[in-house]
Amino acid sequence: MTIKSSNTVWHHATVTRQRRADLNNHKSTLLWFTGLSGAGKSTLAHALEESLYQMGYHTFVLDGDNVRHGLCGDLGFSNSDRVENIRRVSETTKLFIEAGVIVLTAFISPFRADRDKARKLVGDDFIEIYCDCPLSVCEERDVKGLYDRARKGEIKEFTGISSPYEEPNNPELVVDTGGTDLDQCVTQILEFLIQRGIYERQLIS
Repeated sequence: MTIKSSNTVWHHATVTRQRRADLNNHKSTLLWFTGLSGAGKSTLAHALEESLYQMGYHTFVLDGDNVRHGLCGDLGFSNSDRVENIRRVSETTKLFIEAGVIVLTAFISPFRADRDKARKLVGDDFIEIYCDCPLSVCEERDVKGLYDRARKGEIKEFTGISSPYEEPNNPELVVDTGGTDLDQCVTQILEFLIQRGIYERQLIS
């Protein structure tokens, strides 16, 4: 449980989110990629970021491994630590959105309750993208051998093996990362963002 200080107040800046959006010529939002280890979350998030960047958008990917090098470097992989990991990431994404950035997160985020908390915190800017990939395919892609070690009991509480992954009930978008080409996955998300009215079709060439 997070304890908030009673001696702090929220400072309202004169440079607002809307002014940043006007300067950037685009809205900010959160694309929350979730799925098993090896489902292609990071690969897809970075490929999508590259496309958005080339179109002139301000973007940043928060990757699960990278975040654990610093912001969440003190956390392990117990259920409680995973909850705290996602809480910190959620708060960070909210700041990125206020900064006018299109932020993409690539985290397993295995528990629905944690993703629901992130959605509640961020509000309508939260776009959940489920990277749907069979466990067997994820294991085939596992060059680090993590799944094999988990099955041998060498890694405790490994998502999909000894710790559960709770699939999203109503994600904004489901992407078949197990059987669909990467470029097609990127295009699917871009098309979805157009349908949401976030971007204009003529920006995609």
